[in-house]
Amino acid sequence: MIVKAESKFLRISPTKVRQVIALLRNKDVVAAQAILVNLNKGPKEFLAKILKQAVANAKVKGFSPDKLYISRIICNVGPAWKRYKAAAFGRAAPIKKRTAHIKIELDTKNR
Repeated sequence: MIVKAESKFLRISPTKVRQVIALLRNKDVVAAQAILVNLNKGPKEFLAKILKQAVANAKVKGFSPDKLYISRIICNVGPAWKRYKAAAFGRAAPIKKRTAHIKIELDTKNR
């Protein structure tokens, strides 16, 4: 692990994020950014922002983005917001608004 970037309590379902994460795992940074630009999924904005943060952290440490790849990318479940909506016969139906924690770690390519 050379650099890492993390974002917590994102207001998106972790299952939706994991679909996109599967496409990015073990890809070059440049290729991953190209995938995110052309993707039509909701989590792409969150993932593009976190990947951009990781690349900026690598530049601060003196690494070139061309030589980096995504060594580890995970999405964990965050706390769910509990809400209720009206249901039939005066009852209340629960709603869980899920949140996610996303972590990206970059490393250099093998020579």
